[in-house]
Amino acid sequence: MALFKKDSKEKASLENKDLSWVIIRPRITEKAATITEKNIFTFDVAKESNKIQIKKAIIEKYKVTPLSVNIISKKPRKVFRRGKKVHEKGSKKAMVLLKKGDTIEFV
Repeated sequence: MALFKKDSKEKASLENKDLSWVIIRPRITEKAATITEKNIFTFDVAKESNKIQIKKAIIEKYKVTPLSVNIISKKPRKVFRRGKKVHEKGSKKAMVLLKKGDTIEFV
């Protein structure tokens, strides 16, 4: 009896889940625009997502296959703005590398 073994029904249900919640929005900044020339596209993603979910969500939404996915997490912190202490929320962004001929069009 294996305590941590997943049966095939659980694996199938995990694979068929809707991944529309993973990608929040494409990250459109000056720095992100410069690295798109190297076929690296940047997205804001959900904090709970992982690389595999992000890769599947990109395939599902944009119909391109990423070569690699890198994740950058920003921790929540306290900052002073205009003399007041403000709490900044944490966030997560993903940098997705595509093949040389593939591109993603943001509308």
